[in-house]
Amino acid sequence: MAAVSPLLLSLVEEFVSGLQDSKAKEAAKGVKDGQFTMLQLVEALGVSLTSSQPHTRARGVQLLSEVLQENYAELTEREVEVLTAFYENRLKDHYVVTPSVLRGLQELTKCTTLPPGSAVSMLRSVFQDVHVQSLMLAERACIYNMLINLMETREAELKGLGADFVFGFVQSMDGERDPRNLLLAFQIAKNIVLQGYNLGKFTEELFEVTSCYYPIDFTPPPNDPHGITKEELILGLRAVLTGTPKFAEFLLPLLIEKLDSDVQSAKLDSLQTLAACMSQYESKDLAEFLEGLWASLRREVFQTSSEKMESAALAALAALTSCLSRSVLSSDSEDTLSTFLDLILRDCKHHLSEPDLKLVWPSAKLLQASCSASNRASYVITAAIMPSLIKQFNSRTQCSHRRTLLEVVQRFIQSVNTSQSSDIDESVFSEYRAALCSMVFSALSESNSSLQITAASVLNSLAQQTGLLLDSDIQLAVDHLTRLLLAEEDERVSSAVVDCAGALAEQHPAAFITKLIPRLKEELFSDTESFELRYHPAVHRRCLAALAAVSIQPSVVQESSPVLLDVLSSAHSGSTRFSVDEVVLACRSLQRIAEQVKDTEEAGQCFHDVIIPRLLSLALQAALQNEGPSGPCSPLTKEEVLSAMVPVISTACSRLQPTLAGQTVLRVVSLFLDGDVSFLPDNAFPSHIQLLKQQQGMKASWSQSQLVCLLMACVCSLPRNVEVPQMERLLSQLEELSCSCSHLLSYSSAAKCFAGLINKRPQGESLDSSIQRTMQRVCSELDCPSSPVRTQVFTLMIWVAKALLLRYHPLFSILTDKLFSLLGDPDLGPMAAASFSLLMSDTEDILNRRCHANMRIMYRQRFFSENSAKLVQGFNAAPQEKKPNYLKALSNIITKLPKQVQVSELPALLSLLLEALTCPDQGVQLSTLSCLEPVLLNPPPVLIQQLEALISRLLALVCSPAMKIRITSIRCIHALSQFPVHEVLPFRARVLRALAQPLDDRKRLVRREAVQARGEWFLLGSPVGR
Repeated sequence: MAAVSPLLLSLVEEFVSGLQDSKAKEAAKGVKDGQFTMLQLVEALGVSLTSSQPHTRARGVQLLSEVLQENYAELTEREVEVLTAFYENRLKDHYVVTPSVLRGLQELTKCTTLPPGSAVSMLRSVFQDVHVQSLMLAERACIYNMLINLMETREAELKGLGADFVFGFVQSMDGERDPRNLLLAFQIAKNIVLQGYNLGKFTEELFEVTSCYYPIDFTPPPNDPHGITKEELILGLRAVLTGTPKFAEFLLPLLIEKLDSDVQSAKLDSLQTLAACMSQYESKDLAEFLEGLWASLRREVFQTSSEKMESAALAALAALTSCLSRSVLSSDSEDTLSTFLDLILRDCKHHLSEPDLKLVWPSAKLLQASCSASNRASYVITAAIMPSLIKQFNSRTQCSHRRTLLEVVQRFIQSVNTSQSSDIDESVFSEYRAALCSMVFSALSESNSSLQITAASVLNSLAQQTGLLLDSDIQLAVDHLTRLLLAEEDERVSSAVVDCAGALAEQHPAAFITKLIPRLKEELFSDTESFELRYHPAVHRRCLAALAAVSIQPSVVQESSPVLLDVLSSAHSGSTRFSVDEVVLACRSLQRIAEQVKDTEEAGQCFHDVIIPRLLSLALQAALQNEGPSGPCSPLTKEEVLSAMVPVISTACSRLQPTLAGQTVLRVVSLFLDGDVSFLPDNAFPSHIQLLKQQQGMKASWSQSQLVCLLMACVCSLPRNVEVPQMERLLSQLEELSCSCSHLLSYSSAAKCFAGLINKRPQGESLDSSIQRTMQRVCSELDCPSSPVRTQVFTLMIWVAKALLLRYHPLFSILTDKLFSLLGDPDLGPMAAASFSLLMSDTEDILNRRCHANMRIMYRQRFFSENSAKLVQGFNAAPQEKKPNYLKALSNIITKLPKQVQVSELPALLSLLLEALTCPDQGVQLSTLSCLEPVLLNPPPVLIQQLEALISRLLALVCSPAMKIRITSIRCIHALSQFPVHEVLPFRARVLRALAQPLDDRKRLVRREAVQARGEWFLLGSPVGR
C-alpha cells in the first residue's frame, strides 16, 4: 500500500488530538479532489482507531464518517465492502463510538455500489449489537433512515431475511416517543405492510408496537422549528394500521373500543380510520365484527354530537357497505352484504313510518349512505323502503308529513345517482317510476309552498336518472312548471321552479321549445285589454328569468333569445308593456344565456347572426330616433339599458370561435368607422352614419356617441389572437372622441375602449408610438388649467395607465409620475386620489381575465413597491391643504393589496396611516382602519412606539357618524388590549371612559363590539386578566 500523505496525517492529527472540527471539511475536500482515498484515510486513522482511549477512537470514527458523508457517491465496491466490515466491527466498541458508527453506516446505505449481502449483514449487526431505544434522538433517526434507504434500494435482500427483519424493526421501534422519529418509523412500517414483507409470527407484534400510539394525541410546541403537525402523525399511523387485512382481527376491536369512548377526537379518528381500511379488507375479515361496527356507527348518527362526526360515520358506513359488496361478487360463502343490510333495515326502516319524529332523518341518512355504496346495495334497500314511502305519501294528508317523505325520497334518488354505474341503462327506481311521478305531480298541484318547492327539487333529481321520465312525464312536468311560474306569487316557489326548469331543459329541450317558451311569449305579449287587467311586474320578471334558465342547449337558445329581443324591440317601439327595469332584466337574461349556453358552433352562430346584430340595430334605431325632430325618447337610449347590453355582447364575443369572432369584429368596426349597416336587420338607416364623431347642431348628439360602449364590449372582449381591423384609425377616432366629447358615458366608454385595445396590442414600435402620441396630447391638455376637457383627458389617462400597468409596459412609469403630480392640482387632485382605486381594482366590463386581457401576476404588489416611496415624498412636500389627497391615494392603494403584503409593508407607512385617521374623508378613515386591524393582531415594534398617537386617534373615531367606522375603530381598540400589558396598562382608564359612550349606541352591532372591547380592557392588570 502506498505511503500515507503527510498532509493527510496532519489533518487527522489536528482533528483527533487538536479537536479542530474544520479539518474534517479539508479532509473531505482532499478525497473529493483525489489527493487521497478513503482507504488511505482509514490507514492514516490507524493509531487513533486502535487507541486505548474510547474518546480518541470516537474522534477517529467521527472524522471518517464526516468525510464519508461528502464522498459516499464516489466509493468503489471494494471500498464500500471494507468500510462496511469496519463499521460492523465497531458496533461492538464502546458506547461513545456508536453515534459516529451509525452515521457512517447511514451514509453507506446511500451507496449505489453496496455489494450484495452487505445490506443484510449491516442490519443483522445493528439488530444484534445496538439497543436502539437507549440511543439519543439523532442516532435513532440514523437507524430509521438506514432502514428507509435499504428498503428503497435493496428490497429483495431485506425480504430474504423473512420475519427476522420485521422482528428487528419491532425491537428498534418499541418505546419510540419523539414525533420526528415516529414519522420515520411509521414510514418504515407502512413500507413493510404495503410492499409484502413476510410478517410471519410477528404480525401481532408489529400491530402492537404501532397501535400503542393510537389515537395520536400530540400538540406541537409553540414556534416548533420542525413543523411536525398532529395531522401528519395521524395520517402516517393510519397508513400503517389500514395497510393490510392481516391487522383486521386486531384493528377492528380497537376501533370499536375507541368509538365507545367519550373522547370526540378519538371517535372521529376511528371513523376515518375505519373508512380508510375498507379498501384493503374483504368480507371474511369483517364478518365477526359487523354487529359491533354497526352498533357504533348507528349510535354516532342517532346521537350525533356534531355534523362533522355524523358525516364521518356515514362515510365509514358507505365504505363498509362498499367493501361487503365487492366481496360478494367472488365469494361462495355466506352473503355478508345481505346480513349487514338486514341489520341496517331492522334498526332503521320502522323509523321512516314516523315522519314527524326526530329519528326519521338519522335513519334515512344511514340507509342512504348504504344505498350510495354500491349498485346491489341500492337495489336491496330501495326494494325494502320505497313501497312503504310511496304508500305513506299517498295516505298522509298533512303537508309537513308529505314534504318530509318527499325529501327522504329525494335523498334516496340522489344517493343512488352516486352508486349507479354509467354503463347500467335501467335505473334502480324503474319499478317505481309511475308512483314517483304521481307523487311529484300531486305535490306540485298542492297549494302548500314548501311542498311545491320540495316537489320541484325531486323532479330535478328524477331527471338525472336514466329512463325515469318518459316523454309524457316531461310534457306534464312542463305544464305544471309553467302553471306555477305564471300563477304562483311566492318568490321561493318561483325560484325553485325556474331552477327545476333549467335542469330539465338541459336534458329534454324539445318539450320546453314546444310548450314553455311559446306560453311565456304569449304571457309577455298578450293583447292590450287582457294585459292591463293581468299585468304584474313579478310575472314578467319570472318569465324573463325562466327564459334564461332553460337556455342551456343551443336549440333552446335559438327559440328563447328572439323572445327576449322582442321585449327590447317592444320597449323601443313605444309600448308601455315593459318598464325600463324589465328591459334591463331582459338584457341580463341574455347575458346569463351567453354565460351558460354550451360552447358549440351552433350557439356561436346564433350570437353572431342574430343576437349581436339585433342588439346593435335596436340601439342604433333608438339613437337615431332620439336625434330626430320629435317623438318620445326610446328607453334603449338610457344609460342603464346600454350598460346592461354591454355584458351581453362582451360575454358572447369572449366565447366566440376564432373564425366567428373575426367576422363579428370586422362587422362591428365597419359599422362604427364607416357606417356599414348592411349586416343589421331592419336596415332602414340613413347613409353616412358616423358613430365615433360628434354631430354638431343635432338635438342630442350624445345618443349616437354613447353607442361606443357597445363597440367597447365587442372589441375589448375578444381573444388576443383575433386581429382587430383598422386598428390605427380606430384608436385615432377613439382618442378624439374621449378627449373632445362632453357626455360622460360617451367619453368614458371611448377611453375604456382605447385602453382595452392598447392592453392587448402586440409589443412593438406601433404600440409605443400610439402610447407616446396619446401621452403628449394628455400632458398638454392637463398642463393647461383653462382647458375645458381636462376631466375627459384625465379619464383617458387613467384608463391607459391601468391598461399598461396590467401588462408591465415600461411607459407606465411616465403616466404614474403624471398622476402623482396631479394630486396637488386644485381641480383634479381629489379625482386623481380616487383614481388609484381604479388602478388597483378589478374591473367588470374590460381589462379582466374573462375578456382575455393581458394581465401579469401580482401587478398590485409591483405598483405598490415601485411607488410607495414617491407617495410618501409627495405627502411630506405637499402643503397642508393638499395632504388629504395623498392620504386618500395611499388608502386606496393599501386597501386593495393582499393582507400578507399589508402586514409586511404597513410599518414603514405608519406615520401616514396615523395621519389618515385624522382625515375628514370617511372613506379614507374606514379603509385605513381596515388596513390597521390585521396588523394590530401581530404588532411590529414600531407600532408599539406610536401607541399614544394611535390610541388617541382611534378613541376619537368611536363616536364617528358612520356606523362602520365606529365598529372598526372599536375592534382596533379591542385588538390593542392584547398588546404587552406594561405597554397598554397606562391607557386603561382613558380607554374605559371613551368606550362608555358606545355602550349606549343606537346600533346593536356597535354596542356588541363595545361590550367585548371594554370587557377586555377592564381585565387588564387584574388577577383574572392577563
